[in-house]
Amino acid sequence: MTRSTCRVALVVLAITALVGGITATAYDQPAVNLGFTSFLDGGPPAGPGWYATQYVQYYDADNLRDLPGHLDLKAWISLSQLIYQSDQAILGGGKWGLDVILPYASFDTDLPSDNGFGDLLVGPYIQWDPIMGENGPVFMHRIEIQTLIPTGDYDDKTAVNPGSNVVSLNPYWAATWFPSPNCTASWRIHYLWNDTNDEPNVPMAGDSQAGQAVHANFATGYDIMPKKLRIGLNGYYFKQIEKSEIDGHQVGGREQVLGLGPGAVMHFSQDDHLFANMYFEMEAKNRPEGERVNIRWVHHF
Repeated sequence: MTRSTCRVALVVLAITALVGGITATAYDQPAVNLGFTSFLDGGPPAGPGWYATQYVQYYDADNLRDLPGHLDLKAWISLSQLIYQSDQAILGGGKWGLDVILPYASFDTDLPSDNGFGDLLVGPYIQWDPIMGENGPVFMHRIEIQTLIPTGDYDDKTAVNPGSNVVSLNPYWAATWFPSPNCTASWRIHYLWNDTNDEPNVPMAGDSQAGQAVHANFATGYDIMPKKLRIGLNGYYFKQIEKSEIDGHQVGGREQVLGLGPGAVMHFSQDDHLFANMYFEMEAKNRPEGERVNIRWVHHF
């Protein structure tokens, strides 16, 4: 139940420094939850209580889509997450919860970059109990209002930063459908809005604002070892729907990317779960294109 809050996407200064003399276009979106969540995303695995989750994701890109030049970007991203799921019903019988995430990012790139802590994410949410059928759960879902608070390391003279220096709102709806007891389909649909950055890493600019966007994670899984091992296909899609602005003026280029690949989740018990996912990016526009590997451990206290 997370999103990647460290700024892995290239900012405009990075592009101008790399290709030389190109006017600002895109490459200004913050990094979001692309592939961190996948199977069984519609609800917690063990009901109310405290959950601790540790994510490690590796990203490798060497293509700059829609701009000339070459980029070598490698990023290690760690997310430490604490979740509290209450047993107290509120809106429509849903039960409230709270999601807090602290990221850390380490970069290996041709461009000036800093390693360090990313921006703190705080997300209150409402989780509804599963709708049950004759053979078990049929559908479960929740909504969360995620807020990115700009507490992370940021330098307007550095091309790649762990922090974003803006407040971002990234609410989502997540759900899991059980066509059969052994088969699942999960999705998480986000809307992204970014506030104005008053210290952008764009030469001679007073402020910038990344355009609004939508993005989603999705996965289909099959339980090949009942309650032990689930395998399947997972993916994500990001689409910027409005142009970005610099000093109040729109700039061209909207970001887009699709990632697809295999994944699995091992259930050691009702309280301990290990997820592994791989993604190969394609259809990228105005952003890097590469591969991701994600490992996620979930523990219920």
